[in-house]
Amino acid sequence: MSRKRTPEQIIGYLREAEVRLSQGETVGAICRALGISEQSYYRWRREYGGLRVDHAKRLKGLEKENARLRRAVSDLTLDKLILKEVAEGNF
Repeated sequence: MSRKRTPEQIIGYLREAEVRLSQGETVGAICRALGISEQSYYRWRREYGGLRVDHAKRLKGLEKENARLRRAVSDLTLDKLILKEVAEGNF
């Protein structure tokens, strides 16, 4: 079962990995020591690389709000199409 990690934990892992990489360790050895897969490491690096903790929290909040707004727009679009069909008498 996968564990959900907070952005703070992920950024901490990435910082630790950067230090170990600068000391000459391989990515595989670092990932084994941290208990994560290499795939997770590269995905996290792509998503959180260079971010500070406060920026990561803000990013997650904006992503959540964006998803909520997208759902609202799709619901309203569907309602509009249904009302349009009813008004035309094609239901």
